[in-house]
Amino acid sequence: MLQHLSTIQIIAVAILPTLFAIIVHEVAHGWVAKQLGDHTADMLGRLTLNPIKHIDPVGTLLVPIIMIVTLGIAFGWAKPVPIDYRNLRNPKRDMVLVAAAGPASNLLMALAWALIAKGAMLLPASMLFASQPLIYMGSIGILINVLLMVFNLIPLPPLDGGRVAVGLLPSNLSYSLSKLEPYGLFIILALFATGFLSKLIWPAISLVSGAIQALIGL
Repeated sequence: MLQHLSTIQIIAVAILPTLFAIIVHEVAHGWVAKQLGDHTADMLGRLTLNPIKHIDPVGTLLVPIIMIVTLGIAFGWAKPVPIDYRNLRNPKRDMVLVAAAGPASNLLMALAWALIAKGAMLLPASMLFASQPLIYMGSIGILINVLLMVFNLIPLPPLDGGRVAVGLLPSNLSYSLSKLEPYGLFIILALFATGFLSKLIWPAISLVSGAIQALIGL
């Protein structure tokens, strides 16, 4: 759908869905943590959609732009919202809920962008100037949010899926998995460099994206 757009046009329609995807993901972590007893993110002013509070120059700006230009898709991250798990009322259980909040928010946003795209398709032809950008934004919004959700659900710390697994596994397995956290990023980079990461997550991304489009009737 985006093949005939120029790089500038792709960046223009991708920037809003991408910013929302990565910023709301982080805010969701902090908001759930606050409900469960940790007010760290709130006290530091991070429970806001103001992008200035969340922008990471590399993850929020440089990486998404490079990926759009080279691959036609956007991916990135915001500054992690600080969580002090010692403040949670039930740290082991609540860690799972806080970690799961990020991917859950991406799923909800993917559904929201699908509804926006569907609504834009129903606009009259005379409003093509508005409907076409919204359809493009909706398509990118679905893809980037499903991509972030699936990627973050990989059961490897420090990804959200790793923290969920650490919270759910029996103590001995949980401890063993948690010890991988300092090496998690290097493992992910190695998987990406070998192409295995794409083979691992793209089938799930296609499946979830297709299910959302079928559900909304796109």
